Amino acid sequence: MIKFAISIYIGALVLANLLVAKFGPAVTPINALVLVGLDMSVRDWLNVQIPRRSMAILIPVAGGIAYVLDPAVRFIAIASTVAFIVSEWVEWLCFTWTKGTWLSRSIKSNTAAAVVDSIIFPTLAFGHIMPMIVLLQFGAKVVGSSFWAYLLNKVPFQKRA
Repeated sequence: MIKFAISIYIGALVLANLLVAKFGPAVTPINALVLVGLDMSVRDWLNVQIPRRSMAILIPVAGGIAYVLDPAVRFIAIASTVAFIVSEWVEWLCFTWTKGTWLSRSIKSNTAAAVVDSIIFPTLAFGHIMPMIVLLQFGAKVVGSSFWAYLLNKVPFQKRA
């Protein structure tokens, strides 16, 4: 199950990068709802399953795969990698320090990470602050990650040793 979750995590990031490179800022709220929301919740699930250092490798790997598949995605992949690394730290800190069930911790930490990712990604990817895109992405990430967290909450955990 862990290998499948890692594949989903990387695949969703790669697909999100490729879609933004092809369709531009307009697709980012849809990506945020479906793909980034999924990744944020899978990231929480994996944080319980695998060592932290292993999680740190997955984000740049996804950016590199997107670049190999389509070199035109270079700036999108860099923006995505930077935004996800920074938001991953925020998410991890919130998830680790928050008390409660896995589901409540996931929703709270993903909301905090959504703020960071929604500001950093479009600003780096498109070269300027886009307030409407930031707001749409933020809302979509919160809704999407909550939906995915609810579904993932039903998947059994194997706590790492």
